[in-house]
Amino acid sequence: MERFGALNVFVRAAETRSFTEAGRQLGISASAVGKAISRLETRLNVRLFHRSTRSIALTPEGAIFLKRCQRIVEEIESAEAELALANSAPRGQLRVSMPMVGTLVMPVIGAFMKAYPDITLDIDFSDRMVDVIEEGFDVVMRTGDASDSQLITRAMGTYRHVIVGSPQYFAKHGPVTDPHQLPDHACLQHRFPTTGKLRRWPLNSDGESLDIDLPNTATASAVEPLIHLAEHGLGLACVPDFTVRAQLARGSLVSVLNQYVDTPSTFRAVWPSGRQVSPKVRVFVDFMSKYLFPAGTESVRDPSSSME
Repeated sequence: MERFGALNVFVRAAETRSFTEAGRQLGISASAVGKAISRLETRLNVRLFHRSTRSIALTPEGAIFLKRCQRIVEEIESAEAELALANSAPRGQLRVSMPMVGTLVMPVIGAFMKAYPDITLDIDFSDRMVDVIEEGFDVVMRTGDASDSQLITRAMGTYRHVIVGSPQYFAKHGPVTDPHQLPDHACLQHRFPTTGKLRRWPLNSDGESLDIDLPNTATASAVEPLIHLAEHGLGLACVPDFTVRAQLARGSLVSVLNQYVDTPSTFRAVWPSGRQVSPKVRVFVDFMSKYLFPAGTESVRDPSSSME
C-alpha cells in the first residue's frame, strides 16, 4: 500500500505538472509530494521529472512509467468501485425492454417487485429491434444472438417452440401425428409487428427443414392472443414452451409433433458494456433467469394419453 501511495502521488504530479496542485488534490504539502517522488526515483534508480524553479516535466522514462501507473490506478479504482457496487442495495429506476409476452411473465415481474421494492421498473413490451444505448435501456431481453461489441450478453435460458392445441380441439378434429397433416387444421399464426411477415413454424425432419404451406386461420402480433384462442379450441398455435408452461401442466393445452420441433433457441439479456454491472441489473437478470427458466423444469408434457 505504501508503494501504491507513491505511485498515486507520481500520477497526480505528472497529470497536473505541479507538485503544489498534486499536493492540494491529495491533501498533503508540495514538499511531501517532492519527497515522495524523490524516494520513488531512488527506489527505481531512474529520474522521472525534469525540475526547475518554476515547472516540472516528465523525462522520457517518466512518460513510459506514467502510462503503466495510470492503468494500475484505474484498475484499483475500478476494483474498489466494483466492491462498493456489490455491497450496495439494488435501487433506482430500471428501464427494461422485453418481448411482447407481457401477461405471461407478469407473475415473475410481480414477484421481483416484491423482492426488490426499492427498484422502480419501466418496462417496454416490444418485439422490435431496439437500440439499447441510444434509447437508454438498462437491460434488454431478447431471443437469438447479440453481436454488438458495445453490449454484454448473458444467456438466461434455452427454450424451444411447441405446437399446442386444446384437448377439445383434438377430440373434435382428430390427433396430429405428422407435420403434413397441418394444412388440414386451423393454424393460429404470429405476425411480426415491424415487418408484417408471419413467423415460420420451425418444423424439421431428420435435420432437414420442412417447408409446409400452413393455413392462416387467425393472426396476432403477440403470443397471448394465440394461446387464448388455442385454449378455447379454435386452432393450433406454435409458441415458445416457457409461455405455455402453466397450461401444459394443468392440461388446458397439449403439445403435438414434439419430435419435429426440437431446435433449441436461447433467451438472452443484454446491457451496455462497462466496467461494472449495476446491482439493479444484476439482480433483475438473476431473478428472471431463475424463475423464467428454472433448472430441471419439464415444460412439455406427453400428450398421447390426452388424445386417445
